[in-house]
Amino acid sequence: MTDLVVMSLERWDSVWRRNQHLVAGLISADPTLRVLFVEPPADPLHDLASGQRPSRGRAGAEIPGVAEGHLWRFRPVKWLPRKIDAQADERLAGAVMKATRKLGMAHPLLWINDPSATTLSMRSGWPTLYDMTDDWLSADRPTAELSRVARAEAHLLGHAAEVVACSPELVRRKSPSRPTTRTPITLIPNAVDAPAYRRPAPRPTDLPRGKVAVYVGTLHEDRMDITLCEATARAIGNDATLVLVGPNALDSDNSDRLRHAGVLLLGARDREAVIAYLQHADVLVVPHVVTPFTDSLDPIKMYEYQAVGRPVVASPVAGFRDAEVSRFTIAEGVSFTAAVCAELRSPSPSPSPSPMTVARVADWTDRVRAMADVIRRLEAANG
Repeated sequence: MTDLVVMSLERWDSVWRRNQHLVAGLISADPTLRVLFVEPPADPLHDLASGQRPSRGRAGAEIPGVAEGHLWRFRPVKWLPRKIDAQADERLAGAVMKATRKLGMAHPLLWINDPSATTLSMRSGWPTLYDMTDDWLSADRPTAELSRVARAEAHLLGHAAEVVACSPELVRRKSPSRPTTRTPITLIPNAVDAPAYRRPAPRPTDLPRGKVAVYVGTLHEDRMDITLCEATARAIGNDATLVLVGPNALDSDNSDRLRHAGVLLLGARDREAVIAYLQHADVLVVPHVVTPFTDSLDPIKMYEYQAVGRPVVASPVAGFRDAEVSRFTIAEGVSFTAAVCAELRSPSPSPSPSPMTVARVADWTDRVRAMADVIRRLEAANG
């Protein structure tokens, strides 16, 4: 059997992201594959300092509903911050290695999405794949954190047997740091579960009456243009509602600003439910900031928005600004707000997506095949 340890930047939950689509697809295609999905560590001290209930770790537990006996998740615990415990990453690496031994994974392949897992790669010696989904060196982070990420990324680009990137911009930026003696960076963009978008869904009961401008995705200061959201909500307030659907990682001040402007924050929804919000939007919006960080992304919502065939108004961010889709309007500032208002004044299309529209969208099955090729090369490196 092939054993694979995935060091993820996100938990395995009901809001599916790139890692979950790829891992589930790989397991479905290969009955010999076993996967330990390692979630970001619990950080009880940080939780307490943030006024939250302390989170807990999770022993290696099987994930139901994917493939019995093939997929487990594990959440280690970071008891002390790195500035106090210089061995924090060593301890986390040791916890993961212990979890793999309990599952009988003697020498697995290692898939790193979180650069913090570089210590595990060095300590274990497992053949390593580095899957880049964001340019964290372009994010707004403390200097110490950026320095740590830079060291980790330099090691992974120099030593990982395989490197994958989700966007052409990431390939362009990171290729100069990849030695010519190593396999070049492989581009594997994101996609969408196209068949699911062919099935019409009923209108969600928590969508407000009247017309709605909908955003689906994680709410985060790295991406969201809070001022633009406020302006848009106020401009459409008498006739429609701006609805944000997705996990809310904004601080309380920004969340309050949005609510005071009339924005409805619905929070996270299961992946099946998300489709209904997209299908029943009168217009889909992408009020993102344009920064070097967002320019490194390949937003999954671009594929999701395209799949449902609704009108879209997006700021000129990567993915959307380059998409040749007639229903996409690219605008910023006052023009963005005006474009949303114009779409809301137009007759709304049917919520049922056109099969021809969906057929043109990249499907996760294509990306799974590409990642399977990378895994096979990594397996060959494992002897």
